[in-house]
Amino acid sequence: MRTLIISDIHANLTAFHAVLQHAEAFDRVWCLGDVVGYGPDPNGCIEKLKSLPDLKCVRGNHDAAILGEIDIKAFNDEARKSLEWLESRLTSRNRRWLEALPERIEVDGITLAHGSPRNPVWEYVMELGIAQRNMDAFDTRICLVGHTHIPSIFTMNGGTPETTQLHIAQPDDPFIVERKSIMNPGSVGQPRDHNPNASYLIYDDDQEKPWVYHRAAYDVEEVQKRIIAAGLPHRHATRLEVGW
Repeated sequence: MRTLIISDIHANLTAFHAVLQHAEAFDRVWCLGDVVGYGPDPNGCIEKLKSLPDLKCVRGNHDAAILGEIDIKAFNDEARKSLEWLESRLTSRNRRWLEALPERIEVDGITLAHGSPRNPVWEYVMELGIAQRNMDAFDTRICLVGHTHIPSIFTMNGGTPETTQLHIAQPDDPFIVERKSIMNPGSVGQPRDHNPNASYLIYDDDQEKPWVYHRAAYDVEEVQKRIIAAGLPHRHATRLEVGW
């Protein structure tokens, strides 16, 4: 079965469409949250995501904030402005869909969360020490997270969490995960690893090497124009072209 794994779409429908086209055929979709926030297409992204086959999706911090579950004062000024704009745009039907999303789920022996296994909505797994402290927070061999917008793999290379190391996977290079790991597919709608192309992960359990990262180019300038036309912060537009 071929699984498309995505995270942090952030209301960027153009990037989302590019990923779906680039990924070609897939049987199911796992989304790691933050469908909304920053971008100009919140309703379009939710509607498209809901239409995908065998979808499993967890709640991200931006998703939770628009529902009032996180105080928007916890966000920086530009993110707050985006959430305030989103409040007036999100349809009641799509709000109800976000409300129904779980914070953490297990699918086929793999844990899905947005932030981290121990703090599914908010904690960033960006540093080795944080990854090490999260290894005991899930019972499956693999935990998939988003939130950082950076594709990464933290793997326990010995018998204890303290042996965990960071590995950087290369795009289009299939690999095997044999040890307990926390993996991040990167961001569809707002990459932050200095690569502007949308990032995603494919898991194909019919393959000898079932995991592979991919990047999909899209029309960044077109999205920038729509962000500015919507009255959203200009930085949400400018950072797209540099992937940060």
